[in-house]
Amino acid sequence: MVIPLGSLSGMTAKVTLSFTDETIEEARRFAKREGLSLSAWMDQAAREKALREVFTAHAAAVGRAGLDLESAALADAREVGMVNDLFSGGRPSAA
Repeated sequence: MVIPLGSLSGMTAKVTLSFTDETIEEARRFAKREGLSLSAWMDQAAREKALREVFTAHAAAVGRAGLDLESAALADAREVGMVNDLFSGGRPSAA
């Protein structure tokens, strides 16, 4: 049976990670404050970090290309909003 790649979206993988006690305690505190499980909070934090890296690289490429930075920044802001909406289950972002 072949599973289309689109069907894999939203699947989870169980992995073992090691963190300092301080990191875990802070993560637990933030997760509790946001009403999330530790696992869900860590997933969200990792995803947000990855998106920041992508958008930072994109902004750098725009700058190197000498494109209209104001228009590019507005487009980036719209993209960030769309990505946030996508990862928030379709709920519009507050930003």
